[in-house]
Amino acid sequence: MLAVSAWHKPLLHVIWTCFLAVLLSTLVQTQFNLLALQQLGVTIPFSERLATSLHDVRHFAPVYAAIFSCSYLVSQGIALWLSRWVAGRWQPALFALAAASGLWCTLMLVNALAPMPTLIAASRSLMGLLSLLLIAALAGAIFARALQPLPSARPQRALDASALVVLLPLLLSAGLVSPPAMATKSEYRVETLVKGLEHPWSVAFLSGGAMLVTERPGRLRLIHIDGRLEPEPIAGLPAVFASGQAGLFDVLPAPDFAQSQRIFLSYACGRMRANHTCLASARLDLSQLELTDVTEIFRTYPAKTGNAHYGGRLAFLDDGSLALSLGDGFDYREEAQRLSSHLGSIVRLWPDGSVPEDNPFVGQPGALAEIYSYGHRNVQGLVYDSATKQLLSHEHGPKGGDELNRIEPGVNFGWPVVTQGIDYTGARITPFTAYQGMQPPLLDWTPSIAPSGLTLYQGDLFPGWQGDLLVGALAGRQLQRVRLTGQGAEIVEVLLAELAERIRDVRTGPDGALYVLTDDGRGRLLRVTPALDGAGAKVH
Repeated sequence: MLAVSAWHKPLLHVIWTCFLAVLLSTLVQTQFNLLALQQLGVTIPFSERLATSLHDVRHFAPVYAAIFSCSYLVSQGIALWLSRWVAGRWQPALFALAAASGLWCTLMLVNALAPMPTLIAASRSLMGLLSLLLIAALAGAIFARALQPLPSARPQRALDASALVVLLPLLLSAGLVSPPAMATKSEYRVETLVKGLEHPWSVAFLSGGAMLVTERPGRLRLIHIDGRLEPEPIAGLPAVFASGQAGLFDVLPAPDFAQSQRIFLSYACGRMRANHTCLASARLDLSQLELTDVTEIFRTYPAKTGNAHYGGRLAFLDDGSLALSLGDGFDYREEAQRLSSHLGSIVRLWPDGSVPEDNPFVGQPGALAEIYSYGHRNVQGLVYDSATKQLLSHEHGPKGGDELNRIEPGVNFGWPVVTQGIDYTGARITPFTAYQGMQPPLLDWTPSIAPSGLTLYQGDLFPGWQGDLLVGALAGRQLQRVRLTGQGAEIVEVLLAELAERIRDVRTGPDGALYVLTDDGRGRLLRVTPALDGAGAKVH
């Protein structure tokens, strides 16, 4: 009982001050997120503000508690140990400084380890970060005041208490439950054409039967008509910024490639603290395996920091113009609602980089003329249906809220004012799943499948798939067949789930087969064709 009485008081104080800090930080986080929307001109009724605050207390607070408690318990344990040499009146400052420093270090560590640049959205701004640190400091100061006078005659007790506080995070645990993978009866066969590709991103077909594949680290590879991978990458690529999600993205031959030998490449350019999505045009010399006449024809504005959310898909429209999808840069999600920024938009250009005069915002003051549609998060699927004159795209949502959209010029697709998803921390990004003047999706995926790669099937090998969309899934590790239904769309079938591999790209080949890239350090190019029965006939 004596041993317990030596440490139970500081332990109880650290628990309730930790709880107080988590609650206050959650409410502050919510208000900063809502303030960012208000600065876009969005009206947020008090009822929605209250509902969002309560949602975040329930869903964000446990995540933040795990992060904060680790930093707080360790920092306050260290402060308890140091308090033996600090005068009583300075102890609140010591504990406050320890708590704020511990949280700052923890947030920096989490951001370095997490796949996204900034995990806690409020800390994207200096004021938001300072607010969280001040709350941590307040909790530390209150903790110190609650302990005074600290036991000076028994310094070992303070040391015992600090050790227990530091070890307490080991008692915390969390579990994540993943939904079971969807299964479907296989009536197709899969063969590996090429393996050993380093995070392949895009595949394109050349006249004559050869293929090009991009690798995200910054290599363009040639696959010969016989399926043989050329050992050396094609030379002459522009400088690529490769880090995290940044790298070499799409490759698209010009419609007249047989005559012009021209291709288009999208890629990340710049450096960690100032980078862009860029688009270049080049001539491909197959005899020398090099690019010549390489010209950058587009670069996003403004520059951004970090290495996430670039978009990068390309598609030609029937008038010869070129559409390029872009991302919001993750930390810059509000930019998707600003026409003065390319982030979070789809742009439309002529192949020389000039702007079509009928783009929707040409001549509008303060708007970038290249923008074709906006309010997107991270568009990684883009295809043009020449039969229906439709440009279709899909984009990543956060935790849920992936979208399939029919793109129309000048239309606002809502992000981040509207989404079906929530942040990775469980916090609400917005109170709204619909908002006046913003286009709803044809289909949304919640939970997220992380869609990447999109093709419109128009081949002969799978007659029942004519006009359907094939959607790759990174997190979902599958391929989904989707059918447009008037004003919406529906999932018809799940394919390739048995492979349990991240799907980065999917294309319809000239032979009617599906060509699929898996996203891995040793990724593969797969060919999907109808299954054969025992007599060698196709199974339908």
